[in-house]
Amino acid sequence: MNIDPQLLSIIVCPACHGQLSPATLDGVDELVCQGCGNAYPVRDDIPVLLVDEARKPA
Repeated sequence: MNIDPQLLSIIVCPACHGQLSPATLDGVDELVCQGCGNAYPVRDDIPVLLVDEARKPA
């Protein structure tokens, strides 16, 4: 994942406005919310911050 650290410092979860942290699960890059747990995919180094696209916490 190649996302600018400045961008990561300002974007937040669209659902709860929590902080997002980069993670990789099964070779898939995502940004995981520290608040609600939603995991947003990162495709071609572009975060997809749509609640409908998020993987919900278990």
